[in-house]
Amino acid sequence: AVEGSCKPGIEFTSREVLRVGVALLGMRITFSQIAALGWHPVVMVVASVVITIVVAMIAARAMGFQTLFGLLTGGATAICGASAAMALAAALPSHPGKERATLFTVIGVSALSTLAMIVYPVIVRLLGFDATHAGMFLGGTIHDVAQVVGAGYGMSPETGDAATVVKLMRVAMLLPVIVCAVMLSRGRAGEQGGKRPPILPWFAVGFVLLAALNSTGWIPKSVQTFANDLSGWCLVIAISALGMKTQLKELASVGVKPIILMVGETVFLAALVAAMLHWGM
Repeated sequence: AVEGSCKPGIEFTSREVLRVGVALLGMRITFSQIAALGWHPVVMVVASVVITIVVAMIAARAMGFQTLFGLLTGGATAICGASAAMALAAALPSHPGKERATLFTVIGVSALSTLAMIVYPVIVRLLGFDATHAGMFLGGTIHDVAQVVGAGYGMSPETGDAATVVKLMRVAMLLPVIVCAVMLSRGRAGEQGGKRPPILPWFAVGFVLLAALNSTGWIPKSVQTFANDLSGWCLVIAISALGMKTQLKELASVGVKPIILMVGETVFLAALVAAMLHWGM
């Protein structure tokens, strides 16, 4: 698959199909959903995403990785799991090991998200959070949307509603983080004399346009469902293409440090959000 006749199709799938899937993520959110919870959750989400990504980049650098690897893993942890990892990978410049780093991040964040779905409901009960605060914690910390929904509605409808909206607010953070990633990539490309990527990739524009269209209320529920399903399939197909470009021995060679980094990011995010809720942010 690395150099065979399927290579052009695999390359197209891992790049262009991925970007279509990311753009369609915009159909998951509306601006009214974000406004409904007021400014406290917005502040919590923005602060937790920014702080987690910055800490991840610093930690990655301290552990001997590229700063962009910290951006990739931190963004996946802080925003929306595998979807964010794929979106950020699409925005970052190509370099040796990019596919391996992306696939490792997708696998790692998916495993941690499933573990969080099981463990975090127990944690919110131990912390004594009410239904709304429990939902805000689950939506603000669990990586993937599906696991947030499972954990939230597994506790109560009120918890599930709050968790889902807060999670979708994190998904909305994907756009500014992609723009920041592209700006960082452009700066590095300029320093190295390489080709600079566009300031705003087309899939990021598509993301915000679809979110705006979805916010009008004109889109039938069936179309929203179809777009969400299509987005999911595009991302699954793109992940499969990445898998075909990556050999298992490459993943096995990453060592224990990337695992420590991702677990540390996950624990840091959970502690940060719990502290914010405790102190009334």
